[in-house]
Amino acid sequence: LASVHTADTYAAGPSSAPRSLRCHPRRRESAAPFVMVLPDPTHRAVARVESLSRQLDPRASDLDADARATLLHRNPTAAAAGVDQGGRPIPGGGAGSLTVVDNRTGKKYEVPVEPGGYVPATAFKAIRAGGDGEGLKLFDPGYMNTAPCKSKISYIDGDKGILRYRGYPIEELAAKSTYLESAFALLYGDLPDAHQLSEWEETIMRHSALPVPVVQALEALPHDAHPMGIILAGLNALSTFHPEQNPALQGGGIYSTHGVQDKQIVRIIGKMTTLAAHAYHRNTGRTPAHPNQKLHYAENFLYMLDAGLDPHHLPNPRLAKALDVMFLLHAEHEMNCSTAAARHLASSGVDVYSAVAGAVGALYGPLHGGANEAVLKMLARIGNKEAIPAFLEGVKNKKEKMFGFGHRVYKNFDPRANVIRDVAEEVFGLVGRDPLIDIAVELEKCARRDPYFVERKLYPNVDFYSGLVYRALGFPPEFFTVLFAIPRATGYLAHWRESLTDPDVKIMRPQQVYQGVWLRHYPSINVRQPASSDSMWQVAPSNASRRRLAGGSSDVEAHSASGGG
Repeated sequence: LASVHTADTYAAGPSSAPRSLRCHPRRRESAAPFVMVLPDPTHRAVARVESLSRQLDPRASDLDADARATLLHRNPTAAAAGVDQGGRPIPGGGAGSLTVVDNRTGKKYEVPVEPGGYVPATAFKAIRAGGDGEGLKLFDPGYMNTAPCKSKISYIDGDKGILRYRGYPIEELAAKSTYLESAFALLYGDLPDAHQLSEWEETIMRHSALPVPVVQALEALPHDAHPMGIILAGLNALSTFHPEQNPALQGGGIYSTHGVQDKQIVRIIGKMTTLAAHAYHRNTGRTPAHPNQKLHYAENFLYMLDAGLDPHHLPNPRLAKALDVMFLLHAEHEMNCSTAAARHLASSGVDVYSAVAGAVGALYGPLHGGANEAVLKMLARIGNKEAIPAFLEGVKNKKEKMFGFGHRVYKNFDPRANVIRDVAEEVFGLVGRDPLIDIAVELEKCARRDPYFVERKLYPNVDFYSGLVYRALGFPPEFFTVLFAIPRATGYLAHWRESLTDPDVKIMRPQQVYQGVWLRHYPSINVRQPASSDSMWQVAPSNASRRRLAGGSSDVEAHSASGGG
């Protein structure tokens, strides 16, 4: 890839890597420069007040700053109705306090309810009742009702089936926007204007090539390696570049500059599809085509997959658009498992490549990123529409598992599922219809008519149709999670960037509820009892180990000296 002229393509050898790179893309004479630097804090505060004022009351532009700041407090009618002036439901019912009575001691405690509709968990540390003298902890396995951060990036109303990126409904973005345009909004708060979008897209594509040593590292991996393992290896390899922008080497303040932040962002987003193309062809034994920076993001990805044998090949633009919509829909989903992992890692001050790699590692888990593959296997097992009633009865009787239905957050229809169903029909019209789609549509209809699933609020989620789209596009099931990771990197980066300026951020260090042995003293090995089977290490020796253990030993040098053998 050294022949591709991009900002991040280097010739082999450590001395040829540039010591510094431009933080902003090149300027065009016909367009305003694209500079991702936020306004100074004063201007930002004024803009925030004005934006909030417009949301609170259309008359806000006629009010002075003091009136804007106290508008909600002056209008108790809106607060009593449970909404603010813009019609948004007040989170958690609004600010106030809870009076907690400890029935163990009879003491009363006032616990504040913050305006965001949350209770500070540390407030419960004041509730003590003797014993070890420690205050109460909040036990929440799986973080079912724990918010580790405040965020402005995405909003979900699971009961109403709402997903918004920076306030924009996901349905509108899928119909009118592109992945990179929506990525800009997720990262920087607003959709870009025409000049910003052009410069943003150009900058991303200029950073799409991989450094030669990273390519060499990927080529050293096994041909049958899982594609997600290859993505992880690539991200970790990238973390070793640019030591001048590594906080472990330069100090934690290196990311305080917006230009340095943005440089890492465009590098990672630009290189994700190239890493994915190498992961794809590591399994095929072929070499991906060099990135074509004249193409759009998803179009270039398909080009790298298919143009290795024909450099004049161009992807079908409608298929590229379908994949772009899939990327847009998967770009962000607030505090899911992998995004929480990214936030957790970022809180330590680690470099952003390692934080994103850790998040991708969490996505690698089949409970997070592998559900769409399970849906395909389920539909294939059902086999035909006539078998659906029996399958649903099996689900009710706990004899079958239904994948692609239900969600930790959504208690209504996942808004992304409707869009993906339409994308599937578009793709099938170009490459041929997958017979499993008819089974999927009928299964959805039957489940939505069945009181068992309706009462339990089990509706199709994003995974129900996405696997069908990916399979129709020619991707093997083991590659589906990679297609999830490519766009979700934007969400990870948006949360990383937001966390850098969050005054509430602290290094994450959750509590635990200890239930082990309280105290015991070290015994001599001669008086110990054998460890129980459930705690003893159990590593079965391989056949090769047994072969070696079955052999004897010999003095090789003496044997050779005597002329034997």
